Amino acid sequence: MRHIAIVGSGPAGYYTAEAALKQWGEDVHVDIFDTLPVPFGLIRTGVAPDHQAIKGVIERYETTALTQNVRFVGNVMLGRDVSVSELQTLYDAVILATGAPRDRRLELPGDDLANVFGSAAFVGWYNGHPQFSGLNPQLDHDTAVIVGNGNVALDVARILAKSEEELTGSDIVSHARTALGGSAVRRIVILGRRGPHQIAMTPKELAELASLTRAHPRVDPADLPDLNRDTQLDPGLRKAMALLRSFATDADNDQDDVAVEFDFFAAPHSIIGQGRVEAVEVERTRVEGGKAVGTGTFYRVPAGLVVSCIGYQTSPIPDVPYDEQGGRFANVEGRIAPGLYCVGWARRGPTGTIGANRPDGFSIIEKVEADIPAPAGKPGRQGFDELAAERGIQVVRFADWQKIDEAEVAAARAGSPREKFVAVEKMIEAAGRA
Repeated sequence: MRHIAIVGSGPAGYYTAEAALKQWGEDVHVDIFDTLPVPFGLIRTGVAPDHQAIKGVIERYETTALTQNVRFVGNVMLGRDVSVSELQTLYDAVILATGAPRDRRLELPGDDLANVFGSAAFVGWYNGHPQFSGLNPQLDHDTAVIVGNGNVALDVARILAKSEEELTGSDIVSHARTALGGSAVRRIVILGRRGPHQIAMTPKELAELASLTRAHPRVDPADLPDLNRDTQLDPGLRKAMALLRSFATDADNDQDDVAVEFDFFAAPHSIIGQGRVEAVEVERTRVEGGKAVGTGTFYRVPAGLVVSCIGYQTSPIPDVPYDEQGGRFANVEGRIAPGLYCVGWARRGPTGTIGANRPDGFSIIEKVEADIPAPAGKPGRQGFDELAAERGIQVVRFADWQKIDEAEVAAARAGSPREKFVAVEKMIEAAGRA
């Protein structure tokens, strides 16, 4: 029997487990470890709460999770409960699928002021991640600034702009829904260092912003390149540009409406405030050779909330080589060291869609087969279970997660698919393991 340990129960983890089953069938045991007592990682705490269709991919992961040869090992933290080297002594291969859960910092003066957040933290807050459930952003100012020109920036803007009624049907957690219901934010400024032709926003997400009941997306017509230049773009970006051009309007908002302003050629220079953010100083830029270059012209955007959506990093793990510049584990095509691999965003950095993790997982399993063509007689899950019992680790299994899932669904408010537990202790209690 071959024994595989996968660290991380998000898309990369479950696609890799699926690949292991296809490669070795009944001749493999796969243990999927996670720090939290609940599986599915990014799908649960990263995908926007109003994107329920995307979360439907969980059904595929459940099919893998419910096979006898795969098991979920939740509430186990590397470093705290077990080390990578210990897992390597127990399993034929250890595959790190931990994603990229850390925010890249703005690294600007004032980025440590109160009410300045990275998107991982802010999204984690409204998605109920236990690490960020106590974030308590203050939404008492009329202007919020979002830094970044990708889909995460659009997610944050959309959630801030939606009415309470529009959040019906989402699984946004109650503490965030209540806070957003009392929000004073009526102006959302999305800062982009470069221009419209350099955005990483997709037409689908831009169209969602345009379809909200009280949001008015706006683009300064002066920021738009000559229409003829759009023909040089790929089809997706051409569609996105058509939407941005449709936002170029001077229409006034009603008092209760929310203006979503795209401010292109705008690089944040510093964040200003006494204890808490009060404004963002911005430098006007121009694009040269595809890069944003400062022009020396500065202006200020008054704001009470700043959310930085400029990318993510993989969290370092003791004794695992790390690529600081890439924000991922140091690896060569997924190989870190003999018997140690990485997959997904932990391998390639925070790029690619959820589906991109599937071929990545299959590729890693092919490498494991090439490197370790036969089992080495390691103890695998039996060895880990003995270690967990010795250390008193309170492991949560998939059957326990199903109890948590059932309790969350039962606690859902009208129209919502679930009410997530936002504290690990409550999850453990619902699993009957307290």
